[in-house]
Amino acid sequence: MADSNSKSRYRRVLLKLSGEALMGDGKYGINSAVLTRLSTEVREIVAAGVQVAIVIGGGNIFRGVAGSTEGMDRASADYMGMLATVINALALQDALEKQGVYTRVQTAIKMEQIAEPYIRRRAVRHLEKGRVVIFAAGTGNPYFTTDTAASLRAMEINAEVILKATKVDGVYSADPKIDPSARRYKTLTYMHALQENLNVMDSTAISLCKDNNLPIIVFDLTAKGNIWRAIQGAGDFGTLVGAAETAWA
Repeated sequence: MADSNSKSRYRRVLLKLSGEALMGDGKYGINSAVLTRLSTEVREIVAAGVQVAIVIGGGNIFRGVAGSTEGMDRASADYMGMLATVINALALQDALEKQGVYTRVQTAIKMEQIAEPYIRRRAVRHLEKGRVVIFAAGTGNPYFTTDTAASLRAMEINAEVILKATKVDGVYSADPKIDPSARRYKTLTYMHALQENLNVMDSTAISLCKDNNLPIIVFDLTAKGNIWRAIQGAGDFGTLVGAAETAWA
């Protein structure tokens, strides 16, 4: 939890949430308790002076790749997935505003009745005014994941780090549920993540971060207070992906 005696290592961050993160213990849909906890943590971060942008997936509602494997046209399936991210973004916006956090949703697909179109300069201005900006509808193009959208938007708004929230406490050498000898990486290079296919983010997203030297912190979202811990960037916490396997400090 953020407090007056602690400081953020970063001024502007992009938080990448999976749609599955909103399900809680359910198999699909949106868990209101999870939304409330997330919005409370984001409120504390904003109150500490950190500018927060969010990219959220749609896997709790619809996953494009899954649809394409069942005979659906891939592009159509991906567009449906983009619309699912808009639903999640609106739900998160509602939860944040109930916490008193000024929020804007910007979408890569125009739908002016419910959200702003994505305009980079406008997004940056919202952040400068202390508003949380939620980027929805991915990049607006099929065949690109929300991981790639997160990397792209982070660079466009000059975010200092991507916070990749997952259900595990970092990146492992193997699936820890299958291989008990799997070890968690404290730090990791972009090239190592790509070469070993470690599922940090998809390869396009990691390559974008590598080309622009944008660090990624992979951490466990399910534990309360971990978003703030990631922003502090201190201690034996999560996995830091960067240009070199350097320490957190």
